[in-house]
Amino acid sequence: MDSKYATLFEPIKIGPKTLKNRFYQVPHCIGAGSDKPGFQAAHRSMKAEGGWGGINTEYCSIHPESDDTNRVSARIWDEGDVRNLKAMTDEVHKYGALVGVELWYGGPHAPCLESRQTPRGPSQYASDFETQSYCKEMDLDDIKMVQQFYVDAALRARDAGFDIVYVYGAHAYLPLQFLSPFYNKRTDGYGGSLENRARFWLETLEKVRGAVGSDCAIATRFAVDSLSGQEGIQVEDDGMRFVELADPLVDVWDVNVGVIAEWGEDAGPSRFHRMGHQLPWQRFIKLVSKKPVLGVGRFTDPEKMVEVIRAGQLDIIGAARPSIADPFLPNKIKEGRVDDIRTCIGCNVCISRWEIGGPPMVCTQNATAGEEYRRGWHPEKFEPKKSDDTILVVGAGPSGSECARVLMERGYTVHLVDQADKIGGYVNNVASLPGLGEWGYHRDYRETQLNKLVKKNRDSQIALGAKPLDVDGILGYGADKVVIATGAHWNRDGNSALTHAPIPGINADLPYMVTPEQIFAGSKPIGKRVLILNADPYYMAPSLAHKLAEAGHEVKVATGVDLGRYMHFTLEYPNIRRLFNELNIEIISDVWASRAEEGRIELYDVWGDGHKIQFNGVGQSPRTENRTHKWHEFDTLVLVTGRASNVSLFRGIKERQSEWASNDIKGVYLIGDALAPKLIADATFDGHRIAREIEEANPQYPQPYRREVAVWGVAHMPGAASEIRYRL
Repeated sequence: MDSKYATLFEPIKIGPKTLKNRFYQVPHCIGAGSDKPGFQAAHRSMKAEGGWGGINTEYCSIHPESDDTNRVSARIWDEGDVRNLKAMTDEVHKYGALVGVELWYGGPHAPCLESRQTPRGPSQYASDFETQSYCKEMDLDDIKMVQQFYVDAALRARDAGFDIVYVYGAHAYLPLQFLSPFYNKRTDGYGGSLENRARFWLETLEKVRGAVGSDCAIATRFAVDSLSGQEGIQVEDDGMRFVELADPLVDVWDVNVGVIAEWGEDAGPSRFHRMGHQLPWQRFIKLVSKKPVLGVGRFTDPEKMVEVIRAGQLDIIGAARPSIADPFLPNKIKEGRVDDIRTCIGCNVCISRWEIGGPPMVCTQNATAGEEYRRGWHPEKFEPKKSDDTILVVGAGPSGSECARVLMERGYTVHLVDQADKIGGYVNNVASLPGLGEWGYHRDYRETQLNKLVKKNRDSQIALGAKPLDVDGILGYGADKVVIATGAHWNRDGNSALTHAPIPGINADLPYMVTPEQIFAGSKPIGKRVLILNADPYYMAPSLAHKLAEAGHEVKVATGVDLGRYMHFTLEYPNIRRLFNELNIEIISDVWASRAEEGRIELYDVWGDGHKIQFNGVGQSPRTENRTHKWHEFDTLVLVTGRASNVSLFRGIKERQSEWASNDIKGVYLIGDALAPKLIADATFDGHRIAREIEEANPQYPQPYRREVAVWGVAHMPGAASEIRYRL
């Protein structure tokens, strides 16, 4: 280890516990909760194995009144949850790490869709996050009851083996709702002055400390600034004053900014936020607290981590996304392998799965994230090869480069071939878009590792800038197995999810129409007035609009789907809309195109065909004729309508399958976008998976994964009735 990083590996005392180093995985969601204990234990303990000194669950509900269904939280409602969560604490403790639990009561931000209970809050209001959810205003009996919920949950947490117990108040959950005048409109002893608004939180900390403080460190997660001005919490006013009041009751502070309604200002996407973006607010807490302070900021660079600690801004480096991208980040720093770190790209696809409603978390950089238990994958360990097959991988984009990397890690001889001059495929284009430069870390990691692996195995090769392989070239190449990862392209004829057909008059061969690829290549001039025709739900149309507007073009986006809908899940949407307003980008919503001509396109309202349906005869539409068509002018039309796989090479090889055996080819497989267009994370997973399963009878199709399911007739609660009888 470079001695300049020694600070990061110094132990630090937090209450009755000692954190072995300054690396701390803060609470973050993975989709495991308490119902998938194998997933929970395997994912968290992988980070402990990788050197993280502190590991936490995701937010952990203390009572059915705090039920966040359809999202997945952990729960510690009863002894069944204790039993399941103990699987995690036992596994993490094997590696000498501390384990924390974030006790959570959401108020109206928890819609209680499963439990159907009514949440309570300091006043009655609708959630600004779950806007259909209201809470009951708490009277004094309610306050005592909910505080006891925290105490009971803390005792269960101690019994489950947790070392650190949080009273979670960040992201505008219940303790912060009492503290913030935006939520708290009370006029009694729990409202009005800061001291009164702080009382619920202080009393709860005192009660929890009294219950478990001799056995567990007491933490609180505090959003020190709600970023909403005087109507909320501001760090130099109520933020610092609350820390002074609560400091005697807290063993460690976990500080961040923002509220749940726009928590992208906390878990900041790299499009808008650089590393350490919260430090201007976090640094104030060390000025008034005598206790250790930790905070997040997508810290991936050990130089920056050391700087932050030595400058006295934080004592402990908190991380969520960087710990997902590389569970072994601390060990790699300690072992002097900084260039082997899988740097988090800040795309927030991990977060998107939780926002959607709880499928297992995924990571664009780390294909093993979420698969530690299900598939038994380890991010740094690979089963040695089981054959002497040589493998040709055609295409060095996200899927092909990952496939080649894992195959080489397993000891296979691999030839990775691409006609481009650089590894990365379309990531190279995406990383050139405004704000998305850090997405290039996906390419950089694979490029670095592949170059190292080729040096270890001289029989493996990376052939870039190569002449495109045709069917004859592949048949005569001499490889035992062939993996086709030729990617996808944007449709050139307007074909989209909305009509599944070309649009008359649209053709990207015309000089006034362009695809994203043509923009990246700079192969056509772009006119002053740009209209982007969009049917893609993610980043391409918004990013191109940003790029072209900044270049001085007048930009309109005509969209048949909600523009950037997936960016709600990646937490980019609020700021992309603000950016559009600043750049005067006009959005024409809920329209699609019927035809196009030079300089103009005919758009119609997608809901303009009437709400009533009736039988009008065979071949006739059941709805009324859509009469909303209007012409719109442009100088350049940008086509972001849909994508299609590049499969001509694969189909050509399949057509000559009778020749495989005579050319000693055992199998040809299709992965990534060439199989079907998908997220970069899923294309990367495709390549990783087939490399792990290349010896299977038909590796084109995934092997079954281990499922965690409730088994009929088996009690959740130890000693409870084994079945419930229903009258049918």
